[in-house]
Order: sequence, then C-alpha cells, then structure tokens
Amino acid sequence: MDRSMAQWACSVAEAELAESLPRRWMHSRGVARRAAELTELLGSDADLLASAAVLHDVGYAPRLAVTGFHPLDGARFLRDDHAADERLVRLVANHSLALLEAEERGLRGDLQTEFPLLDDHRLVDALVYCDMTTTPDGNGTSAEDRLEEIMVRYGADSLVGRFIRRASPDILAAVGRVEAALGAQPR
Repeated sequence: MDRSMAQWACSVAEAELAESLPRRWMHSRGVARRAAELTELLGSDADLLASAAVLHDVGYAPRLAVTGFHPLDGARFLRDDHAADERLVRLVANHSLALLEAEERGLRGDLQTEFPLLDDHRLVDALVYCDMTTTPDGNGTSAEDRLEEIMVRYGADSLVGRFIRRASPDILAAVGRVEAALGAQPR
C-alpha cells in the first residue's frame, strides 16, 4: 500500500460516515486533528493513532450497526471487511474505556475476547484524549465539558450516562497523563 494507514483510514471513515452521519463525521475529523497534535509525542505510532482517531466511531454507520455498540461493530467491520492492522482494530474496539460500556450492554466478554485491550497505555490514553477533548461538531473542548455534554445529551440515567459516570475518573486521568506529557515536551 503506497499511502499511509491514516490516509486509508480517512477514506474508509468518510465513505461510511460523511453522507449518513455528517455530524459524526465532523467529530471524527476533529478527533483526527487532535491526533495530529500528538505526532511528536507518539513518534512512529502517530500514523496508527491518526488512523484510530478518524475510525473510532465508524461503527455508528447504519449499515455497520449490528450489535448497536459502535466500538464492537466498528472493530468487526475493520477486521472482517478490511483485514485492518490488529493494533488499529483493538484501539477502535476499546476507545474511551469501551469495556465499561460493553459491560453495561452485556457485551464485555465479546469485546474482551475478540479485541483485547492494547498493552500500550500511551496509545490508549492518546485516543481517549483525542476523543474526549473534541465536541460532536469537531471542535476542541476540555474533557470536563465533553463529559458534561455527553451526560446532557444522553441523560444521567441512560445506559451511556451510567457508563460515563463510571468512566469519568479514568477518562480524566488519561487526559491528564497526555496533557502532562505534552507539557513536558521541549518547546
């Protein structure tokens, strides 16, 4: 393949999201822009992060929504239809503490068995940072404001609301670790 993985990922995400879910596509592009800000921090893994960032919500595409749990649906699509890089698929499957939401949905065993969480916490944290500091319209925001927006949009007593409440401390910790690493970079 001549092009980078991120170029391929962008074309796949655009094909699945741009027309059917334009706001989700705007968010995915914003998450990818955030990933570009971490290039120096991630070095050789920057292309992998950029790919996961633009594809993290591909499972929302109506034609891919088999289980209704977008991390699992997206990862299965990338694995089965595209034979995508295993690390990429596992990042998409587990983005933003998806195991906790999978548990709420009764899908934790499926997610854990098919797509184990990567051991590279730096990459996992980086994808959490990119997703949780980007609004649904693709703009930058704080993690605190993003978490509040999700709670308001879904409702505190919804499945997603329960998940976000449980995941918030870990999301904020991951974002904090990335922000600290960014702050420690030489200028």
